[in-house]
Amino acid sequence: MSQTVDDPAQRNFTELLAAVGKDRDIEAFETLFKHYGPKVRAYMAKLARDGQAAEELMQETMLAVWNKADQFDPARGNVSSWIFTIARNLRIDAFRKERRPTFDPTDPAFVADDVAPADVEYESRQEADRLRRAMETLPPEQLELLKMSFYNESSHSAIAAELGLPMGTVKSRIRLAFAKLRAALEERA
Repeated sequence: MSQTVDDPAQRNFTELLAAVGKDRDIEAFETLFKHYGPKVRAYMAKLARDGQAAEELMQETMLAVWNKADQFDPARGNVSSWIFTIARNLRIDAFRKERRPTFDPTDPAFVADDVAPADVEYESRQEADRLRRAMETLPPEQLELLKMSFYNESSHSAIAAELGLPMGTVKSRIRLAFAKLRAALEERA
């Protein structure tokens, strides 16, 4: 049996809610609370399966009824539907809050990458530039061996086999290249 505004009980609840909204009538609210509070709590207990959560959600619902009573429009529906819509929306909000992952400040997505301070970055670039200029002063055969050894990570024996040079020559040229680089870098420091 659907309740309409013609139903005396429903008309009474509509008038009570209007009194709460218009005049902040505490007695009218108490009557609404006594009638709908237990029904909302039972509804929440069924959804939440937690008595404490159901009680809290019922309290929040009835507080929202008190605060929003002036927004109720009897032409759009009855008091019961309006109150249970508020209850349902509060339950959905609570459910979303429960399911929301907690913020982890150590999550790699929120931790900034390690960035060197500007002065360290500047000095590093200066050193790299000095090394590059010092390498440009090396004879081509020594530069080629250094690049093969350090950039390509080739062993001395692999370099000797690839270039058809004796192992001693490869080692000597690399040693000479290091000595020249060290001298050039110390000179400019």
